[in-house]
Amino acid sequence: MSYDQITVNRTCEAVQIPHGDIVTIPEGTLAIITQALGDTYTLQVPSMGGLFRVADKDADAIGKEPRGVPADAAAATNPDGTVNEAAVWEQLRNVYDPEIPVNIVDLGLVYDLTISPQPSGDAKIDVKMTLTAPGCGMGPSIAMDAQRRIESLSGVLEAEVAVVWDPPWNPNMISPEGKAKLGMA
Repeated sequence: MSYDQITVNRTCEAVQIPHGDIVTIPEGTLAIITQALGDTYTLQVPSMGGLFRVADKDADAIGKEPRGVPADAAAATNPDGTVNEAAVWEQLRNVYDPEIPVNIVDLGLVYDLTISPQPSGDAKIDVKMTLTAPGCGMGPSIAMDAQRRIESLSGVLEAEVAVVWDPPWNPNMISPEGKAKLGMA
């Protein structure tokens, strides 16, 4: 894996990993891009003491071209106005553990997805997912990223992402696509 050393060329917003706090990275900050997957970039920022996730909308601040992978709001609902389950799964395919170059769906971390219609006409989405290891400090950040992405879809009132440990995750749960990306195929 190659790392790009960069200087942030304009102030931008980022999510602190693993805490999930929204922070501002000042213009002129030195950083290292450690991962560029889906529609986010993971930066190591020594002067700020940690890892930070920058959204595609701020790619220009780190010297990258935005990839334009926005949520397709039109595809988020079915013709009858209900939430399209495929759109929810697509959002989850854009969630990555900052340390693993495979999305949480292909890693086999998502165990359950339930769409519950609400009286308002919108839906509540419940997701049960796990992590590759019980002591993984990235859990809150990954779950929060999944929740934010699902809640960005039209027709979604709220999302709840619960981290569960049963059944325990194992590498056999990785999809064939995920295994290929990890060199396990």
